[in-house]
Amino acid sequence: MRGRPAFVGAAFATITAVTWGGQFVVGKSALDRVDAFPLSTLRYAVAAGLWLVVLAALEGRRALRLDGRGAKLLWLGALGFAGFNLLAYTGLAHSRPQSASLIVALAPLLTALVLWRRTGRRPSGATFGFLALALAGVALVISGGDPATIANGSIGWGDALVLAGVFSFVLYGLGAAEFGDFSPLRYTALTASLGWLVIAAATAVALAAGLVPAPSGSDLLSTIPQVAYLALPGAFVAVLTWNAAIGMIGPQNAVLFGNLIPVTTFAIEIVRGYRPGLVELGGAALTIAALVANNLVARRPAGTAGAEDGYEELLEAA
Repeated sequence: MRGRPAFVGAAFATITAVTWGGQFVVGKSALDRVDAFPLSTLRYAVAAGLWLVVLAALEGRRALRLDGRGAKLLWLGALGFAGFNLLAYTGLAHSRPQSASLIVALAPLLTALVLWRRTGRRPSGATFGFLALALAGVALVISGGDPATIANGSIGWGDALVLAGVFSFVLYGLGAAEFGDFSPLRYTALTASLGWLVIAAATAVALAAGLVPAPSGSDLLSTIPQVAYLALPGAFVAVLTWNAAIGMIGPQNAVLFGNLIPVTTFAIEIVRGYRPGLVELGGAALTIAALVANNLVARRPAGTAGAEDGYEELLEAA
């Protein structure tokens, strides 16, 4: 990381992390009026359409072709966009933004566990230790700074759904390894578009079956600012700046900026009047410190064989 490209790359990574940190607060406010299913449908109708336009403009119309791999791209789009958004945003409706953002920040560590299951390459003892510390910090935040309440069920199903959504996105990110001939933009645009079809179909079924409430016209109008944020800076712009940051400073440097996501969420909530206790702040700091330490340890030659590959695939797919 040297010179102007490094500075620009760091700026892009910061923009992405801050934008994504804000979307948990914005999304939570929208979920008070519109369910996660129609909200995700609206969000990715805009974002996926814009990605396709940019893809065609930068790489040509041929890049829009599926090249006989439509079924695989559909499956991965269902995991990364339908799975993550429907699970995570449904969970966010029953969780706190700061809790959800910390759970999402665990993605790189969870990637190491998925790679272990897939390849048989066991993560280092340090990775397991940092994962335990990060989870302990998350538990402190979810419990509102009162660890004793964990035994009484303070870790609810909303947080569990967010975690399930993160696992879904990890699988999607690792799927990028099968599309090494695709640029990150092409992989993102095609899987997002196909994933949107799954989101729209799931929303139609859920609405028809009465599983989720249909938003009224006034609800939709009142959430236009939130939907605009989630679709434009939250999805479309942030993904472009993230991919650019990875290209300029590398995935291992970029992932460090991902720790600004929960920091941003906490900062916004504090400005809005939330007053976390010292134990809760300590839990958030513990999680972030564990994630940073794991990234730094993974840079050592002996420790990068499995996890580093997973980080790069996950980040470039995002």
